[in-house]
Formats: sequence, structure tokens, C-alpha cells
Amino acid sequence: MTALAEIVVALLLVAGGLFGLIGSFGLLRLKDRMQRLHAPTKATTLGVGAALVAVAFHVWLAEGRLALREILVAVFFFSTAPLSALFLAKVHLFRDIPRDSLPPPGTGSDWASFTPDPPGGKT
Repeated sequence: MTALAEIVVALLLVAGGLFGLIGSFGLLRLKDRMQRLHAPTKATTLGVGAALVAVAFHVWLAEGRLALREILVAVFFFSTAPLSALFLAKVHLFRDIPRDSLPPPGTGSDWASFTPDPPGGKT
């Protein structure tokens, strides 16, 4: 493996670590629950993604094979992190924010999270 490739892998690992540190720091220091949700879902996702890209790049250059395990972990992580953040935000919305204090959605209907009955019948 060339020196340039090792530098790229090292920079990706350092960048991933910095993103993870920034996300963790934001989780501790931000005041509101929605702000604390935003910090780890953005920064830590980038940190883990950079580390996985660094490992996949290293495996490709050092061993000459595709790192399928790391690629699958990255795909799974990037597809589930936004969904878990969405569900955590909805829990916050239902627990702490009164429905009457929300601004109108601008579509002529109610917010999707607060519809009285689901389409098609009873719950």
C-alpha cells in the first residue's frame, strides 16, 4: 500500500473520530431534546460512515478485495439512523408539545402525526 493511500485512510479515521466526538459533545451540551437528537444523528452518522469508508478502502488496497461486510454495515446504518431519529422526534412531539401550540402545516389539513382517525377505519 502506498504512502498516499495510508494518509487517506488515516485522514478518514481522524475525520470519523472528530465527527463522533463533535456529535457526542453536542449530545451532552445542547439544551433542548430536539437539538440533542440532531447532534448525534448527523455528526455521529458521518463519523461512523467515514470510519467504515476508511476500513473498506484499506481492505481494497491492502488485500485487493471488496469489503462487503463494511459496505453492508454502512448501508444498514445510513438507512436506519434517519428512521430512528424520526421516531424519537415523534415521541418528543407527542409527549412535550401541545397540539394547539403547533403552527398550521399550510396544506389545509391537520399534521399527519395528529390525525384523529387513520385512513380506512378504526385503530
